[in-house]
Amino acid sequence: MTTALSVLDPTIIPSGLTAADTLAASVGLARHAEELGYRRLWVTEHHNHPGLAMGTPPVLMAHLAARTNRLRIGSGGVMLPNHAPLAVAEQFALLAALHPGRIDLGVGRGPGTDPAAARALRRADAHDFPQAVAELQAFLGGREWPPGHPYGTIRTVPEPVTPPPLWVLGSSTYGARLAAAAGLPFAFAHHFGGGDAEHTLRLYRDTFRPSKALDRPRTLITVTVVAADTDTEARRHAASQELVQLRIARGLPDALLPAGEAVARLGGAATPFGASAVVGDPFTVREELGRLMKSTGADELMVNTCVHDQRARLRSYALVAEVMAAG
Repeated sequence: MTTALSVLDPTIIPSGLTAADTLAASVGLARHAEELGYRRLWVTEHHNHPGLAMGTPPVLMAHLAARTNRLRIGSGGVMLPNHAPLAVAEQFALLAALHPGRIDLGVGRGPGTDPAAARALRRADAHDFPQAVAELQAFLGGREWPPGHPYGTIRTVPEPVTPPPLWVLGSSTYGARLAAAAGLPFAFAHHFGGGDAEHTLRLYRDTFRPSKALDRPRTLITVTVVAADTDTEARRHAASQELVQLRIARGLPDALLPAGEAVARLGGAATPFGASAVVGDPFTVREELGRLMKSTGADELMVNTCVHDQRARLRSYALVAEVMAAG
């Protein structure tokens, strides 16, 4: 059975390029993914980070959806503490009306930024995450308001005739339990490098309660993958993202450097990259991804590939599609 494949695009700006260059590359990636048969592409929300091209998923989603035809476009995700649930519901109801059947809404509970920027974004006390998810479900028509609820008379504009699927994102059992209790699909952020994917996804399935939105568990796992024609080439390109993650772990400024420069700067230093990343030639990638999908039981694989060379990035996604289609 062919594995359902999707793309995660964090819009990291490669060294020497601009945000405009990166966003143009995102369009190219979306079109490439659509041609290769990928199911969806999600974009992320981060703030106060000079190395990223954008922090407003709905805006980039509208741009990408207008420039593709079949690919589902979504947020991976909207950081819900930064936003009023009604505002998110209306943004995504509008996207769903413009692009019927092609919009996903993934939400997370982190700020996607530092404490100062989080305070600047919120301007008021943030909802707790479970409450915000419940409100968002109700505004999108996925659950009923309790009798007498003060928001019960509010109409979402435009009215969500076919609301976008609401996914809970997480890298721990917290998100899994919330998604299961709410009867929502769950996306596990394995590319973060922490958490036990096998245990977390099994917990979600075991505790899932059917809802108006979903009658059985549905899971997705995001994985960092760098594929190339040889192991040596793959490891070389992967060094760019490996260096970024090492510098983030050390609290240092980061940039997505060209592969050769990243290899030189790493100098063999141990990094947190290898624990969850899949890097190698087609055979290696097929074997490692196959084992991961079998052990976790995930329904869908979302690939995160951030390398400096855009041609190498597109080639990596093509190789993943090829080897996963072959089984």
